[in-house]
Amino acid sequence: MPEPAAEIDVDEDLIRRLLGAQRPALASLPIEIVGNGWDNVIARLGDDFVVRLPRRQASAELVEHEQRWLPVIGPRLPLPTPIPLFAGHPESIYPWAWSICPWLPGAPTSLVAPDDLHEAARTLAAFVKALHQPAPADVPLNPFRGVQLRERADAVHRRAHALADVIEANDVITTWEDLHATPPWLGPALWLHGDLHPSNMLTNKGRLAAVVDFGDITGGDPATDLAVAWMLFDEQERATFRDAAGIDDDTWRRAAGWALNLSLAYLTGDDTTSMPAIGRATLAALLAEFG
Repeated sequence: MPEPAAEIDVDEDLIRRLLGAQRPALASLPIEIVGNGWDNVIARLGDDFVVRLPRRQASAELVEHEQRWLPVIGPRLPLPTPIPLFAGHPESIYPWAWSICPWLPGAPTSLVAPDDLHEAARTLAAFVKALHQPAPADVPLNPFRGVQLRERADAVHRRAHALADVIEANDVITTWEDLHATPPWLGPALWLHGDLHPSNMLTNKGRLAAVVDFGDITGGDPATDLAVAWMLFDEQERATFRDAAGIDDDTWRRAAGWALNLSLAYLTGDDTTSMPAIGRATLAALLAEFG
């Protein structure tokens, strides 16, 4: 699936003009665009800041979710997160909200794994335990994350058949049917990152150092986030993660179902990104354990 076209051409000149209008004290700092993804353009601003700007209307609301909720939940989390320092507002030259956040050092964990993945498993377990607390009634809704696992059945079947040339579709669907029959989450909606995968984590000095990109923040079944266990860890490391996070049998099986669902979504992604490789590794780990 190709990357969606940008609806706004965000370049260094536009960023400097926005800064000049709304944050002039920072407008003279060096600007370097370091990321241009599906949803946002990311620019480093001087040594200490990063500017995050939506590149299309569909992602504009996600930045607003981060601006509203990361200052609420971020301070109680045991890993650094990009809590917005400044919430930019629309201008005549740019139609959406945008943010200035702290620059968090490190490389995406999808590119640079932590030196000790058992330690990383315990660190990530502490993070999800702190995050997965009851969410308020006005938590952002997400039709694709945090919902009951069975609601993803149509997408799983559609993607499995579409990927039949590169996966064993029958094995995948059989495993899916087993996993998604697990009893559903009946507890309260818990806070979720919503898009917790190795490209949204940072490794610095050999350790898991930060979690970024909270645009899909939502509430619901914690199994959605716990799918990361098959994206990053081997079987023994997953056991460390599960034990440290205190995950019960049904939640673990639903997490595996979410991992399968997400792996197929990642496999349909643009090969210029890290997502197809994450999808392949996740699906292989999942089928080795449950297939």
